[in-house]
Amino acid sequence: MKNTAKKIHETFDQGNGILRLIPVFVPRRFSKAGRRLRLHPDDYYTLGTKRGSIKERWFSSVIPAMNGELAPPDEGMSYVLPFSNQLSEKFLLKETVDELKDQIVGRELMKKYGGWPMYSKFFDYLAPLFHHLHLSFEAAARVGRLGKPEAYYFPPEMNNYPGEFPVTYFGFDPDTTKEMVRKRLLMFEKGDNRITELSRAYRIELGTGWYTPPGVVHAPGSYLTYEPQWNSDVNSVYENITSHEVYPYEFLVENCPPDKKRDVDYVMSLMDWKKNIDPNYKKHYFLKPIVCKPSDAKHTEKWVIYANEYISAKELTIQPGQTVKVKDGAAYGCIVIQGHGKFGVYDAEASVMLRYGQASNDEYFVSEAAAKEGVTISNHSQFQPMVILKHFGPNHPDMPKKITA
Repeated sequence: MKNTAKKIHETFDQGNGILRLIPVFVPRRFSKAGRRLRLHPDDYYTLGTKRGSIKERWFSSVIPAMNGELAPPDEGMSYVLPFSNQLSEKFLLKETVDELKDQIVGRELMKKYGGWPMYSKFFDYLAPLFHHLHLSFEAAARVGRLGKPEAYYFPPEMNNYPGEFPVTYFGFDPDTTKEMVRKRLLMFEKGDNRITELSRAYRIELGTGWYTPPGVVHAPGSYLTYEPQWNSDVNSVYENITSHEVYPYEFLVENCPPDKKRDVDYVMSLMDWKKNIDPNYKKHYFLKPIVCKPSDAKHTEKWVIYANEYISAKELTIQPGQTVKVKDGAAYGCIVIQGHGKFGVYDAEASVMLRYGQASNDEYFVSEAAAKEGVTISNHSQFQPMVILKHFGPNHPDMPKKITA
């Protein structure tokens, strides 16, 4: 532990409060991979067919994925690459936060949450996902977990094709009754419950996003999605057959107390019914990008996730040949998705094709002090913009608080 602590402090100091993270790829045992993660084609099943194909890349994560008995205990957790560039000397971002505390995430997050409270991911599925919800904080606490608010942004740079069904379902049609939903849930083991017949769908618009509160049933469409979210991985799957794939009953109740797993009314109680049938759902949760000040001819920064109590995100675009110093009021993680140049003291470049387990120069974590001081970023391309996605916790002072038409 002493050696790890020493390495943490050395790396943090050498990076001037900025850490370079190692790519984290996560398999899922359901659905089909979209293959837009910039992972080598030979590596999507590198963990074995029992684990399923790799469908997600996680960013700035201090929590493990809930991924079944075959998953290692650190699956989904981010590691820091020291300046030696030796993967054998890597250490967890969680260890770093535990060691540096408010020196890295700031006093407010440390006092309120005891560390870094969110992570983000690329969510990359060829087919649409099942209609499901994430638990509220109250419901999750009953099984010893945290609730999961989340949000989506659809970056054009990562979406060269739309997948099989680029349409997302949210909640239910306002005329839907609880009894209608209850009837579909009771069909879970009897036949196709076709629960999305009760829902409403929106075609995904690249360059826009959505906020999804806990308790809202949703079936994400097939574009690659940038997904900032709370430190949780809990859900309840309401749809039993999606794109001809059958899901077991355990997917519906895996986050219910043991004595509630056959209680359909308890499963129903996981919903936030008012939000699910909100007749103005798009007005309340659809996110158009908002240009930040002071954007200029050298760079443009936009809020792409905002107007909630938990998470936010920006998209930063730096024009060819330009250098800018960008300040933020909170710690953040980030991923370079286009271009190359410098990010603080580090070389930076968007990955084109990674092998599983390989290091990269595309992902960083920026401490609160470094963010407030400002990060100097250079785009070394003569022609291509440099594009960076930045994910924050709940404490960025400039995050827009409301969605405007």
